[in-house]
Amino acid sequence: MARQPTGPPPPPTVQRLRIRYAKRGRLRFASHRDLARTLERALRRARVPMAFSAGFSPHPKISYLGAAPTGAASEAEYVEIGLSVRCDPEEVRTALDAALPEDVAVVECVEAGEGTGSLADRIDAAVWRVELPGVDLAELAPALEKFLAADVVTVAKRTKNGLKDVDARVAVTSASASAGAGCAILHMVVRQVTPAVRPDDVLAALAAVADLRPPLPPRAVREAQGRLDDTGTVADPLGPDRTAGVPHTGAHAGV
Repeated sequence: MARQPTGPPPPPTVQRLRIRYAKRGRLRFASHRDLARTLERALRRARVPMAFSAGFSPHPKISYLGAAPTGAASEAEYVEIGLSVRCDPEEVRTALDAALPEDVAVVECVEAGEGTGSLADRIDAAVWRVELPGVDLAELAPALEKFLAADVVTVAKRTKNGLKDVDARVAVTSASASAGAGCAILHMVVRQVTPAVRPDDVLAALAAVADLRPPLPPRAVREAQGRLDDTGTVADPLGPDRTAGVPHTGAHAGV
């Protein structure tokens, strides 16, 4: 007979909370694993009554959703937690925000309603803003037009299994170029695909089709995540009656 853990089983999950947090400043360089450890320590310091899994190695019930790549800032990171005691979501948000480092901000916390499915089901696209120091709008706009006019733009992407050719074009549903912050800015809505297409892949694609090669490191910020609806808007996954991000205005370059 298989061994069983001694002692009573852990308390059941009585409430699920969905949290949106931002990573900014120096913590944009933290890995997902480091941020996960930071969040779990903050939950303990904030005395959030976490629900735990059963078994010989119980772990807190935390579900992470598609972390932004290391080096990118984000205003829309999501996590879902299970609690063993019901709590007021705003009180959890305030306590958790106070327990986290300054460059991680808990922006919103809501209760997951019954029958609303998983948080992952509410996210299939992301809104990105990428500042390109050393590049002006006159360079970015024509390069973006060439990229959007292509049916396929293949780039080499490093994965855990080595280099793999991926189509960077298929994931970009809309994109535009603007000027600001002393440089050109790339705005885009990117669908979730496997493997993921990220800003550095799109920049590699711009280099491939138009030889656009920023002389300085880009500054990428994930501004929103959610489900791309029929109107072309990235809907806020924490509230079906609210929207986040920017409208999907079609595959074209604009100023």
